[in-house]
Amino acid sequence: MLGTLYGLGVGPGDPELLTVKAFRKLKESHVIAYPKKQKGSKSYAQKIIDVYVQPGEKEMLGLVFPMTKDPVILERKWSETVESVWEKLQEGKDVAFVTEGDPLLYSTFIHMMRLMQERHPEAAIEVVPGISSMNGAASRLGLPLADGDDHVAIIPARDDYDAMKRAIEEHDCVIFIKVAKVIDLMLAVLKELNLLSKASVVTKVTSDEEIIWKADELQGAELEYLTLMVVRK
Repeated sequence: MLGTLYGLGVGPGDPELLTVKAFRKLKESHVIAYPKKQKGSKSYAQKIIDVYVQPGEKEMLGLVFPMTKDPVILERKWSETVESVWEKLQEGKDVAFVTEGDPLLYSTFIHMMRLMQERHPEAAIEVVPGISSMNGAASRLGLPLADGDDHVAIIPARDDYDAMKRAIEEHDCVIFIKVAKVIDLMLAVLKELNLLSKASVVTKVTSDEEIIWKADELQGAELEYLTLMVVRK
């Protein structure tokens, strides 16, 4: 009998924001699969569940996801990753793939799920939703993301001044993810729109490494990857 692959959303950083169902699946699953950093340090999702999984209690399956755009390397590495999980499922073991935030919102699990469905359509896959970093940021900032008929957008920040400007102009609230690499461009857009005071930036929200920034403090700053910006007009 085949095991089940669970996509477990483990929340934005605070281990106490794990849902009851995700906690139960974490305890019931035979194998915990997690994104593994090549340099050996723990991944963010792994750190979140550390408090719940004792060393030696579970079979831990570290999966390396290469940071490259080379299609040949990506194809080979993803094939290896999917097959390593499939091997465990064939052994009748349930595999809990943990991912920060929600498994179906800008998550590595999305590609894992698609490839598993393509290559092994008989595999059983279930998703347990998690609290996203957007929800976590709203809570920590005390900032409603939407009210009444407000329009909200979640947008990966990119090096396109006009597109970022339009996103802000066309919505009441915008959550920009992956903002670290274009923070100076985003600050320039906000200055033009006179909205610097309406923007907040948060790194590793709800975790014990959380940092909340005022936008006007960040010119030229080097920010971590897990940083987002909320602009609420």
